Amino acid sequence: MQVNLAASCRLAVAHVRLRPHTLLSVMPALAKILFFLALVLSFTGLLSPPIALTIGILFGLCFAHPYAAVARTSARILLQVCVVALGFGMNLHEVLKAGRSGFVYTALGISFALLAGLALGKLLRVRGNSSFLITAGTAICGGSAIAAIGPILHADDEEMSVSLGTVFILNSVALLIFPPIGGALRLSQSQFGLWAALAIHDTSSVVGAAAKYGPEALIIGTTVKLARALWIVPLALATAALKRSKSKIQFPWFILFFCLAAVLNTYVPAISPFSHSLFTLGRVGLTATLFLIGTGISRATLKEVGWRPLLQGVLLWAAVGLVSLYFIRAGMIAM
Repeated sequence: MQVNLAASCRLAVAHVRLRPHTLLSVMPALAKILFFLALVLSFTGLLSPPIALTIGILFGLCFAHPYAAVARTSARILLQVCVVALGFGMNLHEVLKAGRSGFVYTALGISFALLAGLALGKLLRVRGNSSFLITAGTAICGGSAIAAIGPILHADDEEMSVSLGTVFILNSVALLIFPPIGGALRLSQSQFGLWAALAIHDTSSVVGAAAKYGPEALIIGTTVKLARALWIVPLALATAALKRSKSKIQFPWFILFFCLAAVLNTYVPAISPFSHSLFTLGRVGLTATLFLIGTGISRATLKEVGWRPLLQGVLLWAAVGLVSLYFIRAGMIAM
């Protein structure tokens, strides 16, 4: 009896000791299963963009990403495809009106963000190229601007990771909090679309937040944001001239395809049966894009960012958001 009891105890202890190893071996498989389930669910249209982003962030924080590199590339390509698809739901006349009106506001907003961001970076002693990259990402188009400017500055991997991490974290927060703030302040759809386009970093979150707020907000937000994204080119050229860099500048061609889709939707009635379907697919695909972007925010990303770049990003983002909101509510900026 004593022998059996001792043997049972040894087996129990051995089972407890093995359990952590068993869990570690199961985790990668579980992460893959949950990733694909959440991705498929994002494509069904049952999830709102903020919910999909939140699920992605929780996944990134809880699991080691099984397809990190593939997810980053897929998110970038899918975003561009979805933006073009959204063009099939836009009327060209509205797009041009929003683009013309938003050009001046965008130019002033970018100038303010660049000056304020560089001043904050110097004040907080953010080292290397991170300060300029965070500033460019906040002023223009988030990760796209950083990806375009980084090679011109010859930024290293750490500087790119810190800058992208800072912008992605704040971009995710913006998508979650902007629609409730807009509702609490009783912003009209026109006001909210303009505010989102001027104050949120990435195109994906601008479109996601604006779509959540309403169809008019989506049209204005998408158009003004894409006009803002075009400033990547002059900023990249100016940076290359100052740094005397010969790095190739990438033009955001998907914006031109978005305009072409709007032209077809406006002047080619024959495609109207397909336009609504393509527009709907674009919105659904955008939800999946936000899930993929959310999975890229991991514990390692949070550790890499550090408090100085993150504080610079938070203060600059708050300044841009509050100043643009003040002028919009005062009626000094309107569509």
